[in-house]
Amino acid sequence: MFNETGSGGPDHRAVLDTLARARPERLKAFAETLLEGMGEISVVANRTGLVMVPMRDTVENVDFHLGEVLVSEAQIADAAGHVGYGMVTGRDLERAMAMAVVDLRMAALGEEPATAQFLSEERAHLAAADDARMRQVEATRVEMETF
Repeated sequence: MFNETGSGGPDHRAVLDTLARARPERLKAFAETLLEGMGEISVVANRTGLVMVPMRDTVENVDFHLGEVLVSEAQIADAAGHVGYGMVTGRDLERAMAMAVVDLRMAALGEEPATAQFLSEERAHLAAADDARMRQVEATRVEMETF
């Protein structure tokens, strides 16, 4: 599997995290709108594979591998040398490619208004989904009295 080769930094990682968790059909549709003005794109990689899932044992403070997870990965480049990268869980190469298209567009042109709006909407959706999930988890919490 590739190491992330984009601009790096915390902002880029946050964008990749949002894109990886974005609603699949919405991400694919948005990527389609971006493709029109991007010129020729070459596919560097478009594949599925297994990656190890690292975890930390908080008692002994050591890392271990919990297991493997199936991922789809895409890496693309334009004629100017900009690179776009996408990796998502599961077997969905089209979604990974859509993520790479958005990442490439941002690498080439920066965060345009349409991209900023898409990312903002997806962040808000993800925050609401995370909040709902945490409310469900909290509802299962049991208070135990200890002696």
